[in-house]
Amino acid sequence: MKSQGITAPTELRLAKRMSRLGIESAFEVLHRARLLEAQGKHVVHLEIGEPDFDTPANIVEAGVHALQTGWTHYTPSAGLPELRQAVAEDVSRSRGVKCSADEVVIVPGAKPIVFYTIMSLLESGDEAICPSPGFPAYESVVNFAGAKPVLIPLREENDFRLDPNELADLITDRTRLVILNSPHNPTGGVLSEKDIRDIAEAIGDRDIMVFSDEIYSRLIFEGEHFSIMSLDGWKDRTVMLDGFSKSYAMTGWRLGYGVMRSDLAVHFSKLMTNSNSCSAAFTQVAGIEAVRGDQESVSRMCAEFKRRRDRFVARVNKVPGFSCKLPAGAFYAFCNIKQTGLTAKKLADALLEQAGVACLAGTSFGQFGEGYLRFSIANSMENLDLALDRVQDWAKKNL
Repeated sequence: MKSQGITAPTELRLAKRMSRLGIESAFEVLHRARLLEAQGKHVVHLEIGEPDFDTPANIVEAGVHALQTGWTHYTPSAGLPELRQAVAEDVSRSRGVKCSADEVVIVPGAKPIVFYTIMSLLESGDEAICPSPGFPAYESVVNFAGAKPVLIPLREENDFRLDPNELADLITDRTRLVILNSPHNPTGGVLSEKDIRDIAEAIGDRDIMVFSDEIYSRLIFEGEHFSIMSLDGWKDRTVMLDGFSKSYAMTGWRLGYGVMRSDLAVHFSKLMTNSNSCSAAFTQVAGIEAVRGDQESVSRMCAEFKRRRDRFVARVNKVPGFSCKLPAGAFYAFCNIKQTGLTAKKLADALLEQAGVACLAGTSFGQFGEGYLRFSIANSMENLDLALDRVQDWAKKNL
């Protein structure tokens, strides 16, 4: 007779692919900062890339009204037809290229588009060219898919813009995807129209798709946003990511979208069906209001980020061992700290633990981020000044 006692726990046997999946350091640093706060230490949070503004009232009201009027059920996997159409119209205007609703897929937060693009376009052994420093999910998911991330450095002397000549040298017969991000996280670099045209020329007519992450397209301070999908012949070769989190301060609403050729959109919809089923109905209704409603809140937020950028960069450039170029977009300051003689990780840890300022080591964004720290300026001017007072004081005592 078999024993009915409690069996010993079995060893967890994870699939090997799980070892290839990375983490996002911002949330790890946030957790460490919260632990310090629980011990009574005050921390200024400049680690998370999240607008500190409330979601605009008209969007909130649309979401509340949707909840009160029954928008609490499943929707089509690719999104509500009304929202897909609203996004298609907005993209047609902003990118100057005709876009239809069947080329739009709505997702819960923009990040699934990163995952779906890489998992649907790359086979094991394929290569994807990824910016470094760059958003961690790019390299992580390429590895997860069994493909090879090929890193292209974004250099400070080039204002952290991708060099088309370097790109041309990295393309091989195994390259299947080129990842662009402009305005760029973590550096704030912005690709010009000439940059985009030169990148397109470097790729040429090879069988290569482009993934263009344009989540910060509305938050630009210098120059104008230009998308590679706006170029003749490139719309069908591009998967464009955008969303509501950054421009409309809707991070917690979890709403984003991808724009791609309609035959690829069918497969993204299938991935949605098998992973998330659909995005929340009331959130999508709020998204319609975000796209079609008053845009003044976006302009005000962008102007405030520019004001903070100017003040933060001016002050941080006075800190011993620190230097920082003016970012042209997004809401980050990517500071060169090579003159301190410390590694990015060691300095970021010291500022958190000793100065009460949470920021991210540049290496959180890839190997070419060494020698830099990323500060999010999505915080009040008062808190930014407090953080800089603390950094300045720490540097005088320790450098």
